[in-house]
Amino acid sequence: MSEEKTPQQMQDDLDALNAQITSQGATVRTLKKEGGTAEAIAEAVQMLQKLKIEAGAMTELLQGDKPQFNRKAFDDLVLRKMFVVPSFEIHGGVKGLFDLGPPACALKAAMIDLWRKHFVLNEQMLEMECTNLTPEVVLKTSGHVDRFTDLMVKDPPTGECFRADKLLEDAIDHLLEENPTMPTEEKEDHLRIQRQADAFTPKELDELLIKYNCKGPSGEAYSPSFPFNLMFKTSIGPEGTAVGFLRPETAQGLFVNFRRLLDLNAGKTPFAAAQIGLGFRNEIAPRSGLLRVREFCMAEIEHFVNPKDKTHPNFATIAEKELVLFGRDDQLGSGKTKKITCGEAVKSGLINNQTLAYFMARTQLYMEKIGMDPLRLRFRQHLATEMAHYAADCWDLEIESSYGWVECVGHADRACYDLEVHSKATKTPMLATQKVDPPQEIEL
Repeated sequence: MSEEKTPQQMQDDLDALNAQITSQGATVRTLKKEGGTAEAIAEAVQMLQKLKIEAGAMTELLQGDKPQFNRKAFDDLVLRKMFVVPSFEIHGGVKGLFDLGPPACALKAAMIDLWRKHFVLNEQMLEMECTNLTPEVVLKTSGHVDRFTDLMVKDPPTGECFRADKLLEDAIDHLLEENPTMPTEEKEDHLRIQRQADAFTPKELDELLIKYNCKGPSGEAYSPSFPFNLMFKTSIGPEGTAVGFLRPETAQGLFVNFRRLLDLNAGKTPFAAAQIGLGFRNEIAPRSGLLRVREFCMAEIEHFVNPKDKTHPNFATIAEKELVLFGRDDQLGSGKTKKITCGEAVKSGLINNQTLAYFMARTQLYMEKIGMDPLRLRFRQHLATEMAHYAADCWDLEIESSYGWVECVGHADRACYDLEVHSKATKTPMLATQKVDPPQEIEL
């Protein structure tokens, strides 16, 4: 005779299952990154999908009769009250572009004003406003020109572009829908290919698009696949020879101005630079309302600190502040978050250093000031498979929304990577000095 589980027991089971999903997702990423065999990747992906289906069913059971969020009614309200409206609506609009109406403009202005007071003025940061246009050499140096790419194909007669792996996935879906009596073994072969769609090389994708008879709206075969960069490319000047991009982030302007900022600060470290401005990303498939758009406002802080001393002079002011942390071990183990003070988190090594914890706490305090529900906020630590090789520690502040947990703020100890690559490319020293008291003699 089976005993019915309590809601808390069901939640515990769901948390454990989500931990398995996270672990399995990390396994899939590792296999793809290290060139695992197609069979191993397919098996790992299949297990991941099975776990996700199980978690989805458990979530529905746990929610039971809880009232569901009516997104359509909410979207209609936002549109009717003119918080946000589609850009160029009377001309048909453009996906991923939105205009802010009067209520949203007032709300945004209030949030920016408070952000500037909370961070820039309170911390005596050096604020800049850098240009949106960025020369290619800067973003080549930072790695952005070679990053943010997806494989694309064109419909030759029209020039219309499509994401190649999505075309393959859709073609297999269509094939299976049209053949419901297909033998199980043959069906599994197609699904195995579908699961690996984003892991194929350009040549492999091209061959598969031909195999599945994928054709463009014109009826002709697609062009060979090619990398598509998510940055908006343009030319600077009338000659058209100087390539530039609309910046995909606000950080690089601060990095390249490091020397001048350091001089302005009388050569003293640590110090922080800040910037509020627009970023642009040419998303292939904008979706999820305002979560995936092509133009958006960002507020950025770059805090420069001695890499051998990452203590923060004001850490004591937030040491007792409690944060909800979702560390990598918990993501892969219990699936549960921990509520812990910043002091305890740094002491235990959960958060790498005082400076990182300080800004995480300050972010939490800002979120609470603007009215966010603390019960819907958490900090999730990046898994080892998500971390850049040069990063010491990374945490995302996530907000629980109708779309699930969504990243809102990134906190990363990026070490000296950005300054080093720009210094090497330009042969410009990006160094700070520190007076040692008492003086030390070092034999070289």
